[in-house]
Amino acid sequence: MRPVRDGTRSPTIDHVNDIGGWVWWLVGAVALGIPLVVTAMPEFGMLAVGAVAAAGTAGIGGDLVVQVLVFAVVSVALIAVVRPIANRHRSQRPQLATGVDALKGKQAVVLERVDASGGGRIKLAGEIWSARALDTDRAYEPGQEVDVVEIEGHRDRHLTSKDARDDLAGLN
Repeated sequence: MRPVRDGTRSPTIDHVNDIGGWVWWLVGAVALGIPLVVTAMPEFGMLAVGAVAAAGTAGIGGDLVVQVLVFAVVSVALIAVVRPIANRHRSQRPQLATGVDALKGKQAVVLERVDASGGGRIKLAGEIWSARALDTDRAYEPGQEVDVVEIEGHRDRHLTSKDARDDLAGLN
């Protein structure tokens, strides 16, 4: 603003072109958001959040040094806290088992005698499957409830009976 003759100030072209620091921080946040989308690296998003926090600091009148400190502290804090949590979740197996993995541990009913030779049949999840006993010394008779322990390919189910499982649990 330039002073006018009566001592007051009037807006000039220079004042209209003067963009506040908060706008530059928001431009920086958007610029950091672009590689976040392109590379899917969450660190860029955390830096963008730091830039938004610095824009807020600039908006309430914080000094440039304070703005930079807010940007650095928020960005580093997010990277230090969120990144390890995200890595832990990324390395975990999904909670929902699907396909043959969902059948492991399920109970089935023996329809035809099941032994280690693999000639038996069970009813598992409403379908009939071929099966064989996991323990070569055991055989399971029709009507007996068994647990699916292991799956080979998409046909054979390795079984253990409910009472054998209870026996094994008693050994611990």
